[in-house]
Amino acid sequence: MEPGPVTAGTLSPETGAGPVSAQTARAGPVAYLTGEYPKVSHTFIAREIAALEALGLTVLPCTIRRPPPETVVGAHQQAEAARTFGVIAAGRNPARLLGAHLSVLRAAPRRWLSALGLAWRTRAPGARALLWQAFYFLEAGVLARHLAGAGAVRLHNHFADSSCTVAMLTSEMSGIPFSFTEHGPNIFFDAPRWRLDEKVARADLVVAISHFCRSQLMLFSDPAHWDRIAIVHCGVDPARYGRQGRGSGGGNVLFVGRLDPVKGGPLLLEAFAAVHRDHPEARLDIVGDGSERPRLEAQARALGAAVTFHGYLPQEAVADRLAAADMLVLPSFAEGVPVVLMEAMASRIPVIASRVAGVPELVEDGVSGYLVPPGDTATLTDRLGRLLSDPELCDRMGQAGRAKVAADFDIRAEAERLARLFAGARREAL
Repeated sequence: MEPGPVTAGTLSPETGAGPVSAQTARAGPVAYLTGEYPKVSHTFIAREIAALEALGLTVLPCTIRRPPPETVVGAHQQAEAARTFGVIAAGRNPARLLGAHLSVLRAAPRRWLSALGLAWRTRAPGARALLWQAFYFLEAGVLARHLAGAGAVRLHNHFADSSCTVAMLTSEMSGIPFSFTEHGPNIFFDAPRWRLDEKVARADLVVAISHFCRSQLMLFSDPAHWDRIAIVHCGVDPARYGRQGRGSGGGNVLFVGRLDPVKGGPLLLEAFAAVHRDHPEARLDIVGDGSERPRLEAQARALGAAVTFHGYLPQEAVADRLAAADMLVLPSFAEGVPVVLMEAMASRIPVIASRVAGVPELVEDGVSGYLVPPGDTATLTDRLGRLLSDPELCDRMGQAGRAKVAADFDIRAEAERLARLFAGARREAL
């Protein structure tokens, strides 16, 4: 008989009070899975893992694919890469792949067959999608054997796309409960393809990073399952960004993120070029890399030394850049709740960000920074000019941003909430 997901009563969207118990920490390892880990754009996952481990939990990091070497930046990420189990890397050995599935099949044949049926029922239309679903099923067998050998009591996945499909199938094969954190917005553009409804139904805990994200998960799932969707913010350690005062005061503008079309890089350069005429002392530092970099470098050429591209930097170097900046600008077309905004606000600098998804839950317009309509270059230019012209305003907004992050986005408090949810959502493996 196939067990259904069981929750430990109705979850408040923002549950959490009291310390994590020693029993929770001793219950057993929690495996963490995502599509590519670790890499520079997913430092929030590494930060969450470290905070859980500081509470006494044992976390087993796993990744479907090894990330490109150029995205594993800094000593901490390299250490994480060394201890992370790679599913595809392990499954490339035919003997290991076959052995993993035979092991699962011998231990629980009905579960293996049930997982196979689940993979078939939740595939997307088309022959290519069927082939990918077969890959996910094969990967699930490799991961199930690894988790059984490690004694994992829970599998937690970040992002509800392909890695979450693997997590769902792994849970069905192994009997280990699974949960996942969704960030958005990409998954909500194609929720039926990724069977978000089925994943919410089968997970015993679903974590949303914002009220907006939770509402979208509710939109694409059965109301009977809404009580298992809880909010746990991504967070930062404010102490790491605890400098006093502002940057140089010379108009240092900072962007940190992937150089991807979704981040709105051309808008930033257009707005910066417009304000640079009135603020020739202003400088723009762009930290990150990606497919858009050649195009952005060509656009920035007319600004000469006023714009510098730094590529990917480790967390420590990003913190140094934030300490030297006077503001951070992120004119994205779509976002979840960007952690770099939290880092900037913790560094006591104002932010300018697009009014999209969960960003207004972090940034209060006119208080800790400015929210601008996505794609509106005129408003972006105006707000950038205001901050460049008013150092005292930057100071006030920076202090307000620091207070907001310390109150609502401290990674230690969020990790405690998540650990309590893990404990409360546990179910018996039948």
